[in-house]
Amino acid sequence: MAKPQVIEDEEHERVFQTVAAVDVAKKDGVVCLRGPQPSRPGGRQSTVWTVRATMSDVTALGDQLAAAGVQKVTLESTSDYWRIWFYVLEAAGLDVQLVSASQVRQLSGRPKTDRLDAMWLARLTEKGLLRPSFVPPGEIRVLRGCTRARTHLTQDRTRCWQRLEKLLEDALIKVSSVVSKLPTVSARDMIEALAAGERDPQVLAGLARGRMKAKHDALVAALDGMFTSHHGEIAQILLDQIGFMDRQIARLDILIKEQLASIPGAWGVGPGGDTGPDAGAGPDAAVLPAVARLDEIPGITAGLAASIIAETGLDMTRFPTAAHLVSWAGLCPRTVQSGPRTRHGKGHGDSYLRGYLGQAATGVTGTATFLGERYARIARRRGGAKAQVAIARSILVIIWHLLADPTARFTDLGPGHYETKISKNRKARNHIRQLQALGYTVTITQTA
Repeated sequence: MAKPQVIEDEEHERVFQTVAAVDVAKKDGVVCLRGPQPSRPGGRQSTVWTVRATMSDVTALGDQLAAAGVQKVTLESTSDYWRIWFYVLEAAGLDVQLVSASQVRQLSGRPKTDRLDAMWLARLTEKGLLRPSFVPPGEIRVLRGCTRARTHLTQDRTRCWQRLEKLLEDALIKVSSVVSKLPTVSARDMIEALAAGERDPQVLAGLARGRMKAKHDALVAALDGMFTSHHGEIAQILLDQIGFMDRQIARLDILIKEQLASIPGAWGVGPGGDTGPDAGAGPDAAVLPAVARLDEIPGITAGLAASIIAETGLDMTRFPTAAHLVSWAGLCPRTVQSGPRTRHGKGHGDSYLRGYLGQAATGVTGTATFLGERYARIARRRGGAKAQVAIARSILVIIWHLLADPTARFTDLGPGHYETKISKNRKARNHIRQLQALGYTVTITQTA
């Protein structure tokens, strides 16, 4: 028999003396206050009542729970309805935790009511059996609101360009087959001229700029179609939408920079020890600003770095190790074991963070860097999709170390890292094993 394994219990033996839980809904929430039974030593009692989900009522609830000496408040993450409860109770000085529905499922066979749900949440809370979700501090929440709004606007702008391309195909205008992409200045000028009423392919092709001028004949053939007035009306509407979103995205970029400048944790430290929003920008800085530190990683731009910080926050003590952060982001498989059978389940994680890291991993491909070489090695064996996830995970591990230690700087290992790491003898053994697996008998003769 296998030797018994001793596993230290985490916090499940710790009991909070006084706890509260809220079963959240849109209009109201059922509150359960659980604490000692005054008339029976060692006993417990629960008090349940309903509170409206308004600012005044939740503020009064916070004062009531604080006066009762509540040590922990648990909320179930129901849609976005939990936000007013979390923000107001947190502002009242209470220790609030948010838990996912999967953590607080009712026992089968029991009735399910809001009152029983609140009581069940309170019982789990007092035993420390719940794993709280990550909710960033207020300053990071503001930054997250701006970066996610920019992401949504960027996605909407891309959809408008896609609709515009479909419109041009309907009008038999094949300009997207000649230009690299429609958002280029030349292509946009041609589409605006088409919407304004210009139909001569020669005149339209003459609007090309830079290297596009060399494709004049191909542009003339591509711009000769059946573009009618109704195509022009719709094209102008889409161009106006794109222009509006361009201005809104530029405005959000300014707001993101201002918010980062207001967060002390994102500041750098100058060579003389000075700190502030503009400190640490020089090459001799003692500590680079957080965005500049992440910007040194291949594939990550300053805008992408701000979006990543908005999702992870700057306090890496919330994630004890880099593996915890990777797991929270959903970039590692989840093990599901039953008897002798072990399979890998798929976790959810932060979809925004995974998207940003996917963009960074795509930007690394083809670069003469360690990450670029790692992507190529994995893609040859496992395919591009798995290689992208692997590089995204590697980038997130690097981000954890850079944010956990502000004085750390990114150092690229170089594209030849694997070649220097793998010894000559090890490489020869690998090749011999591969040939032997194919049925060959290998004889080694060392040359001078």
